[in-house]
Amino acid sequence: MTITLPPYEDVTARFEPVIGLETHVELGTRTKMFCGCPTGFGAEPNTQVCPVCLGLPGSLPVANAAAIEATIRIGLALNCTIASWCRFARKNYFYPDMPKNFQTSQYDEPLCTDGYLDVEVDGRPVRIDIERVHLEEDTGKTLHVGGATGRIHGATESLVDYNRAGIPLVEIVTRPIPGTGADAPAVARAYVTELRDVIRVLGVSDVRMEQGSLRCDVNTSLNRPGDQWGTRTETKNVNSLRSVERAVRAEMLRQAAVLDAGERIVQETRHFHEETGDTRPGRSKETATDYRYFPEPDLVPLAPDPEWVARLKTELPELPRVHRARLQQAWGLSDLDMQAVLNAGAVELIERTVAAGSSPEGARKWWLGELARRANEAGVDLSTVGATPADVAELQSLVDAGRLNDKLARTVLEGVLAGEGTPSEVMAARGLEVVSDTGALGAAVDEAIAANPDVAAKIREGKVAAAGVLVGAVMKTTRGQADAKAVRELILSRLGVQ
Repeated sequence: MTITLPPYEDVTARFEPVIGLETHVELGTRTKMFCGCPTGFGAEPNTQVCPVCLGLPGSLPVANAAAIEATIRIGLALNCTIASWCRFARKNYFYPDMPKNFQTSQYDEPLCTDGYLDVEVDGRPVRIDIERVHLEEDTGKTLHVGGATGRIHGATESLVDYNRAGIPLVEIVTRPIPGTGADAPAVARAYVTELRDVIRVLGVSDVRMEQGSLRCDVNTSLNRPGDQWGTRTETKNVNSLRSVERAVRAEMLRQAAVLDAGERIVQETRHFHEETGDTRPGRSKETATDYRYFPEPDLVPLAPDPEWVARLKTELPELPRVHRARLQQAWGLSDLDMQAVLNAGAVELIERTVAAGSSPEGARKWWLGELARRANEAGVDLSTVGATPADVAELQSLVDAGRLNDKLARTVLEGVLAGEGTPSEVMAARGLEVVSDTGALGAAVDEAIAANPDVAAKIREGKVAAAGVLVGAVMKTTRGQADAKAVRELILSRLGVQ
């Protein structure tokens, strides 16, 4: 069915979105969840497997204590209640990337429940209720080859790598989030961003979306005001913060168009396509009954010691919201300025740039200015734009030392982003350093005075503001490399003006 997408403003005027997020976090443990296989990323396919994670007959699992502790710490950071008794279950399904034909997970007795995470969108606080945080094992990875899309449709063959199968995986499930209106896409992104920052500061995962250690499934539905919530779809494995926002927006537009056409929304999984910015159907969505859950007979229940849980809570590090408040005070930013930093996803980048030697003002100028513009143009997250905090700190130090002006610094930054080296290396290779030596500038100043006698006469008469014309002429002659302050002083000196 071909549908015409309505304007976004029209959709949010006529429909109310309800979103929900299921986020999967691969824990950074040394070994897998139920066996001793290593978990390092990038190993040769099917070299980090054993009878347990392959589900061979007679093999028995043993739970990873470090993974259990990490999950409890995540639950505590998300204000959850930690279960005094819970157990694992078998989730049965038959996919080629699940070697046992079932996944050891948790069903009706999760480890952590009833939490929340507070986020801000354009200065407005939004509380996201967490339904559950549970522990399970990851699946393997299927690679579809021979087709144009990398998906099973059109592929000539599929390859399976079981190295990832059995890695500890924490699933964090929100309750439905109504009432966000036109901000629904931004709220989804803000939540995943804040959750990523929380988990990163806990040190339990590297939460690298590009490597799959943080994956997000986005649930979206629409209903008309006053009606029951609509049928939801689940957009699977969205792999960047920007794409989380785009996926919610795309589904809101698509569902509105389907409803406007008099059709019904099908409960299904969908896939977000980065290139086109839309979602495509996957499969009809299973229910819990389809998975035929039952308690895992080969694992004993978990009963965390309350005193141990209490101690883990006291040992939690400073969480991102508290950390940001401290940085805001240290950097001297207003609430509006800090919100702009947060909206750009630049808090950590600016903090690392300041740690590398830049002033907060200089770091914020580059990350929220030129670099943010380039990231938007390229359609990438700011952290992957191509410059490091060390690069930005070095660039600003060259400006502060008078070796670069802002115009030259932007040119140097182009070279850094093009992979030509560090700012100092690019400056040297391109010959972009500011010329401040009066001897070297003298000829250009004399030429400007000679070419503009009327302007020179005005300056001699005391109209020193006119010196800007001559400064501009010298800057043009020197391709912007002259020190404007030195040029102005030299012009006034040449013309006998104190």
